[in-house]
Amino acid sequence: MDGATTARTPLQITRLREGLTAGSAARWSRVDVVEETGSTNADLLAGAADLPDRTVLLAEYQVRGRGRHNRSFVAPPRSQVAVSTLIDLGGIDPAGLGWLPLLTGVVVTDTVRALGVDARLKWPNDVLVEGRKIAGILVEVAPGGRAVIGVGLNVHLSEEELPVPTATSLDLVGAGIDRAGLDRAGVDGTAVDRTEVAIDYLRRLADRIDAWRDDARAGADVAADYRLRCSTIGLRVRVELPGDEELIGTARDVDRYGRLLVVDDRGVDTAVSAGDVTHVRPV
Repeated sequence: MDGATTARTPLQITRLREGLTAGSAARWSRVDVVEETGSTNADLLAGAADLPDRTVLLAEYQVRGRGRHNRSFVAPPRSQVAVSTLIDLGGIDPAGLGWLPLLTGVVVTDTVRALGVDARLKWPNDVLVEGRKIAGILVEVAPGGRAVIGVGLNVHLSEEELPVPTATSLDLVGAGIDRAGLDRAGVDGTAVDRTEVAIDYLRRLADRIDAWRDDARAGADVAADYRLRCSTIGLRVRVELPGDEELIGTARDVDRYGRLLVVDDRGVDTAVSAGDVTHVRPV
């Protein structure tokens, strides 16, 4: 379906709040939607000292959206689910914080899969469909022992509107069409409902974070779930590092800290962290 012809309806703040903050099933303390901002991550980072734990901010349009390594991106208004969340890190083992971006990748992948689309993860946390990027994730440390988790999920973008040819959107891959017996469609029966997608993602994220904080075994569960969804493991890859260095080998696993383990042709294992890698590409 052509994203340019899809009705880009606004996010429904009442439904979002009822689905996420109301009653005994409340998962988030505060949910806001703004029509336009520079960056939802930057907004929550700036207000981290005063905002409650589990604050959610969504934007219909980001002027200065950004990803890893400060890469910028811009999408048309109401074409993405652009959402950031502020969480306290209390109760989470500092040694395991490298898993937070990867955990988020699992959540986004499962959210897309719930729409009947076979999404996979490219290490560390790019969400791909048929090899094309459909979502990006940026996790940043905030003051006071907190973190901000930012996600940009492409929904209503046409081919002409994609930022790069290697991107895609939920509309372009036919998400929401009733292939899986799921009710995620919009009023016309085909278009993905961004409000429902946002609610589904945020419920899943809250559940994962709760389990990770409250159960020592949850870290192992996240690692196992990540491996099942990660298409990078098992591939021969070229890892581009700062300073024009590169590492070529087979991505054999992720370690207990979420680092990618690459074994080279000499049989030497190297663990690379997301913060040290510019690109990981199949060879």
